Amino acid sequence: MADDDAALGRIEVQVAMLMRLGEATRRSSSRPHRALDRAAYVILRFLQEAGPQNVSAVAIRLNLDGSTVTRQVGALHRDGLVARSADPVDGRGTVIAATERGLAQVDAVSRARQEIYDDVLRDWTAPERLGLAAVLERLTRDMDSYLKGRGPG
Repeated sequence: MADDDAALGRIEVQVAMLMRLGEATRRSSSRPHRALDRAAYVILRFLQEAGPQNVSAVAIRLNLDGSTVTRQVGALHRDGLVARSADPVDGRGTVIAATERGLAQVDAVSRARQEIYDDVLRDWTAPERLGLAAVLERLTRDMDSYLKGRGPG
């Protein structure tokens, strides 16, 4: 039990440090990496993967309040990064889609981030990188399930 408690303490600290270092890296990097704030990047990546979505689906997927997503989508729309249209299923709702400009920006940010990670992980072997990716995907999936009240996995 003591080993498990110690591991949980280390995990908590390392996740906190990872988030802080990720933000510090974003702030200190060149323009492509800073072109989108975290919220815009996550929304555009989701739209890039899932295609056009109504605002409610975006909020549910990203564990955000609908009003928060609506505000963020408004800023993305003003910047020409998303297009809005009436929801064909429910005319009261709005469907958003990433524009070509939005997709280009999210791709540029993604490439810039990958270059940073490639540099940071330069001494890691391909299997180590794959292992890290798998563990991070599992952690993200389990945290998402936890937030949605479903428990891990």
